[in-house]
Amino acid sequence: MPPETTEDGRKARNRIRVKHARREDLGLTPLEFRTLARLNTPEKIQAWVDRIPQNFEIGGQTCLSVRQVLKQNRALCIEGAVVAACALWINGDPPLLFDLKATRDSDHVVAIYKRGRCWGAISKTNSPVLRWRDPVYRSLRELAMSYFHEYTNRRYQKTLRSYSRAFDLRHLDPGLWITNPKHCWDLGWALDAAHHYPLVTRRQEKQLRLRDGIEREAQKLKIFRKPQG
Repeated sequence: MPPETTEDGRKARNRIRVKHARREDLGLTPLEFRTLARLNTPEKIQAWVDRIPQNFEIGGQTCLSVRQVLKQNRALCIEGAVVAACALWINGDPPLLFDLKATRDSDHVVAIYKRGRCWGAISKTNSPVLRWRDPVYRSLRELAMSYFHEYTNRRYQKTLRSYSRAFDLRHLDPGLWITNPKHCWDLGWALDAAHHYPLVTRRQEKQLRLRDGIEREAQKLKIFRKPQG
């Protein structure tokens, strides 16, 4: 990402003070803003994100902004997470992302929120397991570990290895992740470069058991099917 100027820093500090993001702060159209403002609980946000068709990246890799997700009506994990984070911010929660980093597998990004002292997560996934988490986890490590057992690759290996700090999107210009007409690669790279904490030791890695037969069958379940041809 380009170096932050003094003016950029001032704007970021002002954004952090904003509890309920206004339409003018975000650059959204009235219709876009109303769509997200109606999602005034994490449960409503999750239900809405679930209904968005899966982005299978037909034609190439994507990292769509909030506006592009609304326009194209498709999303993968990070794209669903930025829409969820934006809806949270409009409705009074900070827009926070949480990166789950894997080995020999894809990373997973969710939007996170707190109720009381506990964390929950809103997740866009085509799998039945790496989804919503109720706000009952006392730390981000607890939240990350709730994904550990089900986080597996096509070889049925458990692949989750680390988790990030809460990544506050208020530090970024909304033009990078909300109204960007192209792709939010800068956000993806910044999230990947954020500090991550390990979940297992090398010794524990060697002791991990492969998924068993019934778990492998469950792993085949998908919400949306990839178009053929």
